[in-house]
Parts: sequence; C-alpha cells; structure tokens
Amino acid sequence: MPAIDPVLSAHFADRQPSGIRIAGIRFEQRQTPAQALNTAIGNVSLPMHPAMQERMRELGREDSPFAGGVVRYTATAGLPEARETMLHVIASSGFDTSGLHAQITDGGSQAMELLIAGCCGPAGSSERPLMLIDAAYTNYTAFAQRLARPTMSITRELKDDGSFSLPALDQIEAAIKQHQPGALVVIPYDNPTGQLYTRETMLELARLCVAHGLWMISDEAYRELHYGDVDTVSIWGITEDDVPGITGRRISIETASKVFSACGLRIGGIVTDNQDLHTRAVAENTASLCPNHIGQWIFAALGAVPASELQEWYDQQRDYYRQMMLSFTADMSGRMPGLIVSRPEASLYSVIDVRKIAGEGFDALKFVLWCAEHGATELDGEAWTLLCAPMAGFYNTSPGQPNPGRTQMRIAFVETPDKMALVPRLFAELFTAYEAQR
Repeated sequence: MPAIDPVLSAHFADRQPSGIRIAGIRFEQRQTPAQALNTAIGNVSLPMHPAMQERMRELGREDSPFAGGVVRYTATAGLPEARETMLHVIASSGFDTSGLHAQITDGGSQAMELLIAGCCGPAGSSERPLMLIDAAYTNYTAFAQRLARPTMSITRELKDDGSFSLPALDQIEAAIKQHQPGALVVIPYDNPTGQLYTRETMLELARLCVAHGLWMISDEAYRELHYGDVDTVSIWGITEDDVPGITGRRISIETASKVFSACGLRIGGIVTDNQDLHTRAVAENTASLCPNHIGQWIFAALGAVPASELQEWYDQQRDYYRQMMLSFTADMSGRMPGLIVSRPEASLYSVIDVRKIAGEGFDALKFVLWCAEHGATELDGEAWTLLCAPMAGFYNTSPGQPNPGRTQMRIAFVETPDKMALVPRLFAELFTAYEAQR
C-alpha cells in the first residue's frame, strides 16, 4: 500500500511568524555578515529588580524550595506567595486590591489566550467577538485565530504631529452595537503605539462596557511606564462611584516582563473582581497544570519590598526610558524631515511612519525583511543593520481596505542607551539605500 502524506490543519498551513519576530527569524538566515540592532521585539535588556536577582542567586540555598534539586508542580492558580505579590504590586501603585482574585500564568501571553477563550465566542446565537483598538498588539489577533474566535476593531489615526486619536465615542458605540463584542481590550500604556490613555478615556470606555454588557480587559504590562506629569492610570482606579456597574467585569493582565525587566521569566497573571471568571479561568488552565515554579518563586520576592521602595523603582524605570525616547524622537525628526514619529507618552515603543517621504508602493514588511536579509550600513568599519517590526499585522483591516501599517514600523527601546542612540542613523541610511534600489 502506498504511503499517504499527513496533512497540516488549515490553521497551521496558513501561519506566518508574527511581525515582532519575523525580522529576527530572517536575520538568522542571512548569508552576508552584519551586526544587528534588534528593536523588533520588547525583549528588555535591563537587570531584574534587585530582590528578584537575589532570589535567583539563592535557588540552591538550604532554605530554598529547590535546594534538594526537586521542582514540583504548584497549584494551577500559582503559589499563594506569588498571587499575593501580584496584588501587592497593584497596591503599590495606589489602588485598592480588596476583593480581587489573582491567578499566575505563563507570561501575559497565556493570560490573553485564557481570557479570549473565556470572554468571547459563541453565546446563544451571537459570536461575541473580541474588540480591539487598532493598532493592536499582534498576539491578541493570533490567539483569537488559534481559538477560532472572531475579532472586530476600531482604528486609531496616527496624525502628522505624532499623536494617536480614537474615533468619536458615538462611532465606537455604533461599532459595539453592530458587532456585539464579548470583551474590549484596552492597553492604557499602549503597545505598539506608545500612547497613554487618560483616566477620562478609560472611564468613557468603561461606561460603554457597562452599557453593552462587555468584559473590560486592561492589559497593564507597562503600568507605571508613563513619561508626562500624570497620575498612574489603571482599570483598578475605576470605581463604582466613577462608573456604576463596573464591578464584576474588570480584568487586568499582569506580567513581570516589562516594569520588572524579567521577560524570560515568563510570569504573568489574570486579576479580576469576578469570582466566577477567576474560578473558571483556573479550571480551564488545569490542562496546562501550573505556571513556572521557579519563575513564581523569583517573582514573589517583590512581596517583601515595601510599596515606597517599589515606587522608587518605578521612578528609575521611567527616568531611564524617558530620556532615550525623547532623544530618539528629536534625532529621528531632525534627521528625516517629513518622517512621522509617535509621541513618547508611555510603554517602551515608538511608531514611525514614512507615508510622507516614501516612494509609491512602499511596504514596511518588505523593507524590514530587506534590512534583515541584505541591508547594511557601516559603523566604525563594521556592517550593521536594524531590525524593527512592520506594523501591518497590528491592524485588522477588512480585505480591500487600505492598511495604515503598510508605511509604519514599531521601534522597541530595549537596547542599551548607547546602542539606541545609533537607531536614527541606521534607519535613515538603510531607508535611503532601500529606496534607491527599489
């Protein structure tokens, strides 16, 4: 009998790397030598919080749970110490955590997937899609596709002055009425745009969630990374006095990756004021057994750090990123007149848009891949290239509609300040060379 080849699922057969990883993958396949500055992914290069570093160094001590070389499963919801620490971190920003339930996950990514599974999808005759605000972090769309959950979006506009603007509230509400989403994702310190949502914007969106029966999911990976003279914004700052009916629909996605510089630790979490959602999210995740035990134990060291000391840490992080982002914005704008650079308001990203200076038919994905595979410019006698993330995949535009991300790229401030200072020159020279040969 002849052999019959196995067949990939339609989902797998259609998969391509995400926009935040594709440049790095293509660079690994590069045939000509070059050094790369990788600003495509938010892989923070700073050391972790000192308390976490100390715990990491003590893994083999006699009083460590791993002293004997045994690493057991934890409860699916995570170590009690780690769950309490997650709430302690929220409280350190000045928010009331009474009545909140915390679940530890394998990074914020697993929290996203669990929430899409639990808050969206078929409910009676309605599909209940996930509602995103474009440009939206690519993993939400990827996980929704993996779970066969529909998405719908409203789209922000990147203006010539570098500001992002939401559609008017009546337009947002009209989209909600039309598509009947199950949940709205808000990223107050936005990835990918670097936009900071004001408290008033959060309240307005919360009122829409209450009025139309949506879960409100706030991705707070970058909470405390804001660079203006403003108070910290959070879903946990929205109370019943602000928005009657908000209680029981609030959810935050937490992570140690960004503010605490622990990307590879893969510690995230779901925090909610809804007991039923918490119970069922833990039940759903029993199939994954438990989060990383060692990572939980290292993260839980923050539980013993007073809130005042955590605030000092937040100040240090803000000062570090603020200076890099301001310098980058000024240098890029001065070096390339007509280039649009998003305002450095929050998180650790900037969006650059070449729509006013690129030639006809420019495609950011093609440019990014050219930089990864072929592009090079000389710095101190060595060939260098720049890796960044093309933005088309951050938009969920309908077929046949123009995609704003076609001329946009995201820059992550994850290299050291001296290396980030090279990015404007690298980008300008690579862009000029690419346009000349196109």
